[in-house]
Amino acid sequence: MTPPPSASAADPAPRSPSAIRASTPSPWTMLLVLSTGFALSQAFRTVAAIMAAPLAADFHLSPQALGLFAGAFHFAFGALQLLMGIGIDLQGVRRTVLVAFPLAIGGAVLSALAPSFGVLVVGQVLIGIGCAPAFLVCTVFIARHFAPERFAAVSGAILGLGSCGMLVTGTPLAWLIEASSWRMGFWVLAAASLLAWAAIAAVVHEPAPAADAPRESLGSAVRTFAGLLLLPHTWGILALALVTYASFVALRGLWLGPMLMQRHGFSLMASGNVALLMTVIAIGGPPLFGRIDPGAARRRRWLVGFTVVCAGLFAVLAFDTHAGADIALALAIGLLSGYMVLQYPDVKGAYPMAVTGRAMALFTMAMFLGVALMQWVTGAIATAAQSRGIEPFQAVFGAIALMLAAGALAYRLLPQPPREG
Repeated sequence: MTPPPSASAADPAPRSPSAIRASTPSPWTMLLVLSTGFALSQAFRTVAAIMAAPLAADFHLSPQALGLFAGAFHFAFGALQLLMGIGIDLQGVRRTVLVAFPLAIGGAVLSALAPSFGVLVVGQVLIGIGCAPAFLVCTVFIARHFAPERFAAVSGAILGLGSCGMLVTGTPLAWLIEASSWRMGFWVLAAASLLAWAAIAAVVHEPAPAADAPRESLGSAVRTFAGLLLLPHTWGILALALVTYASFVALRGLWLGPMLMQRHGFSLMASGNVALLMTVIAIGGPPLFGRIDPGAARRRRWLVGFTVVCAGLFAVLAFDTHAGADIALALAIGLLSGYMVLQYPDVKGAYPMAVTGRAMALFTMAMFLGVALMQWVTGAIATAAQSRGIEPFQAVFGAIALMLAAGALAYRLLPQPPREG
């Protein structure tokens, strides 16, 4: 008698739920693999600090054009955050990042081949779109798979780990440019991005939603975003988000190299070494502040206080004193930038869990549109200062100090989330 098909030796035995769980990578493993995409986005967003001089020579760029180059990534990155937040909430972390990240690979290839400045900017826009979900997927994954009391510490650890991508755009990128060209830098980043995409596809998995689980419509998701903007406390959060990370990226990602080379006569390699040292110090900041998070009762006071301190450091950096003093100020800003990780638990605690993805997306959109605006505005300020015989870095860093002070004031005076009265 022929055995029934279900008993055939060729058919695999049904897997029990415990076996399925055992074969699924741990949340930490999946989070670490997700963070490789974030690390690549950190590298892409800071290439301008080292590429500025060779790009200006190749394409005859003004400081304002360099600001446009650096800002194009962040304009695209920030503008797509709402769409990425909807994608994460409706389609999940894995599918969203796997669909978007190939655009970053294509943009890096286009940038490496760019025959003109316009094509280079298009490449930066594609990279920005592709990297748009890179850190957002990490924060939402942490919120969904880790205990609430660990959110700040785990987010800080991942922010610090992902910031290792900036190490590439210090001494290694400077060496690569001197040995080859800035185009080779984009080829290397394109190859690394392809490897990161393949790793995420192989390792990151999410439980499938229940068949009878209600699915939110796209229209409803968009209306939820509008609802977030109607909440009074949203505007203070967004005001601070516009200037905090933007100040750090404006220094590390755009003006550090030009300042050292033009103000103090550093070589490209020497500037890369300083950028590398600043990055190493900055990597330690988020895990440190994540672990010493003071909690909801005092977190907002910390955010205001450290923003004011950073504004003061930029105000001092505006004055051309001594190379050693400028480097020390840059390193201090790099370390203190870690306090910005406290904005993530601040945002998470201000909104219901059901809209965590969209709340984080709105915050991240403001943060990176702020980066783009600050880089574009400071580029225009530098060009205007040069035309009037003013040292451009004095004008740039003075403007950043004023923007930080204004953001801190708005955050302090505008309505606060209900949980803090």
